[in-house]
Amino acid sequence: MVRFLASCCTCLPLSFSLRMAHKIKDINRRLGELATEWNSFDLRQCSDNRHVFRRETLSSVDSSDVIGRDEDKEKIIIMLRKPSKDRNVPVIPIAGLGGLGKTTLAQLVYNDDRVITLFPLKIWICVSEEFDLSRLLKLIIQSVKCDDLPLNALQDRLRSLLNDKKFLLVLDDVWNENQAKWVQLRNLLRSKDGLSQNKIIVTTRSLKVASIMSSIPPYEPKGLSLENCLTLFTKWAFNDGEERHYPNLIKIGKEIVKKSKGIPLAVITLGSLLFKKTNESDWISIKESEIWRLEQKENDILPELKLSYNHLPSSLQRCLAFLSLYKKVAIYNSNEVIRLWMANGLLEHPKRKQEWEDVGEQYLEELLSRCLIQKVTSSPLYFALKLHVRDRGLYFTFKMHDLVHDLASDVFQKECEIVNSQTKMVDEKVRHLSFYDEKLLEVPWVSKNLKKVRTVIIHDVSKESKTIHKSLINPCVSNFKYLRALKLRYLPLTTLPNSIGALKHLKDLDLSQCQGLQELPRSFYKLRSLQSLNLEEDTDLKQLPDSVQRLIEIRHLEITIKAKHLKEIRAGCWTSLQYLKLHSCSKLECLPEGMQYLKSLRTLVLFDCAKLVPLPRSLKYLSKLENLKINSFRRINLEMEPEEEKDDLQLSLKTFSLFQELRVDTCRNLSALPEGIGRLTNLRQLTMVGCPQLSKRYRQNEGEDWHKIAYIQKVHIYHDPADEEASTDAEYADED
Repeated sequence: MVRFLASCCTCLPLSFSLRMAHKIKDINRRLGELATEWNSFDLRQCSDNRHVFRRETLSSVDSSDVIGRDEDKEKIIIMLRKPSKDRNVPVIPIAGLGGLGKTTLAQLVYNDDRVITLFPLKIWICVSEEFDLSRLLKLIIQSVKCDDLPLNALQDRLRSLLNDKKFLLVLDDVWNENQAKWVQLRNLLRSKDGLSQNKIIVTTRSLKVASIMSSIPPYEPKGLSLENCLTLFTKWAFNDGEERHYPNLIKIGKEIVKKSKGIPLAVITLGSLLFKKTNESDWISIKESEIWRLEQKENDILPELKLSYNHLPSSLQRCLAFLSLYKKVAIYNSNEVIRLWMANGLLEHPKRKQEWEDVGEQYLEELLSRCLIQKVTSSPLYFALKLHVRDRGLYFTFKMHDLVHDLASDVFQKECEIVNSQTKMVDEKVRHLSFYDEKLLEVPWVSKNLKKVRTVIIHDVSKESKTIHKSLINPCVSNFKYLRALKLRYLPLTTLPNSIGALKHLKDLDLSQCQGLQELPRSFYKLRSLQSLNLEEDTDLKQLPDSVQRLIEIRHLEITIKAKHLKEIRAGCWTSLQYLKLHSCSKLECLPEGMQYLKSLRTLVLFDCAKLVPLPRSLKYLSKLENLKINSFRRINLEMEPEEEKDDLQLSLKTFSLFQELRVDTCRNLSALPEGIGRLTNLRQLTMVGCPQLSKRYRQNEGEDWHKIAYIQKVHIYHDPADEEASTDAEYADED
């Protein structure tokens, strides 16, 4: 057979052999690149192979070593003293970020004299990652009396030991999210009759765990104040009283503890690194270093946070790490983040009846539940950064703790580079670039060697940087052939290079706030992979060109144009479009013809289109529409455009089977809602902001038309947006 193949090969033309040899060589090269790329991801093959890490914590604590937790301790003890309402043992969850001091707080409570008097029997169990019922029962029984029995016998033994005894059980460091396992243990601890006098304290990093184990909101300790941080830092950096001899070091220490952002374990880590070091250069070095670059022991802050990271599914690990592409002070927009994840292929494939955006929302909810990100409700940055505050309800904003950002930077450092005026060189392996300095007018290192770049984000560029698009954008577009996401928000662009059409892999293009941009290049239609296009606010586009309709993969589209009419949407165009926003289209008189072809549309936002009056009848065919938002209109006709032949459909909204929320914003002259409002049986929330006549007419239990909307579960009426902000902040304060 070998001889036969060899003889066949000798019969082939030389040109064919050479072509095949080149193709094989090219395939091997590409396979090598893929292998290198895969290895750079540092991904695990399967989440099931994760090592189960067992930690051990003790119930004892030296209260003199604990700073700033007296008030928290008192609040938990008050909760312990509250009487129970049923047979189940009440659970008090303490939830928060790793290193925040949850275990320490539980130890303080556990060893308080009042708690010792209140509960004759106290049991401390460190659960860690493995929530094994048999193991937990053995640990509990061993705490009371040593036994080594099979599971059934263990259950009987536990009931007999705990019968008629008032106990406090602390389950420290719980990770289990399997409700069935918790229910098994809970039922064993349940009181046989009457109300349970026993209590359970649970510490966990997961709000989901807290909600599974308890019906009450978790207690979430806050970070320590700067003063308490400095006191704790001094205890770990010096022997008692020694700090008095080093006032200069204490001044440097004040700057060092700011890195901790109130996390006690971070303070302890930094203090321990400087123990017995009195040379100012050592302290300055720590002050000027990122925490994740400092050498740390197993129980220090970053290894502690790394546990939370390692416990994430591999898909979520990279999504979290991707957030390090922004500054630590960044306020993230959930929609923007999801689109970036989508562009870079970081989301798992949607399940049945799911969209990619739904998967992204699930990821963010998961990160929120694990305390790795925190929602932001109100901030001056809303307006300073123009983060579409008027779209609230369709997205949320969040932030990331500095130390979690450090963790993300640590695991993502080989792929991500935040570029500023201090950057001298960018590694060829970098895949994601973020520019944060308007002085970057000449960037010679943006070269052909950076072939792996997938993301370019330009932030904080002032309007005075007139030449930045020539010195930075042109090289990026020319050299980064595999670019997936390009964000050029706020740049003073007048044109885009025609070479942008060569970016065949580009999925996310943000040109919002690009003042002076009047037209798109002729090659724009070649961006066939584009999923998200933002042409919103302050652009000077006169019309949306036909080339945009040829973008068949588009899912998210935001537009500001200066035309009276948008071009007709043709059949077969934008069939995947999920989100459409028309913003500040000051001359627009009507929505485009062909809206009925947007069969996938779930969200339609119309903002500040002063001359737009009627809504087209075609909206009634949008069966997937869930959110319709109409803001800042001088006049709007909620009845559909008239037809020659009347029918009994007076409102487009009433046919929206999935319509659940209606918001009427800044319609000062609107005197009444449509008569058919009562037919919107699926409507769950109605919000009216800055509509004085409506506020009076639909006032709860008093307005003349309140009865027409009384069936709606949530009705919010605010005189102006500031009232809404204050109300939302109050709700979050109550939750805290």
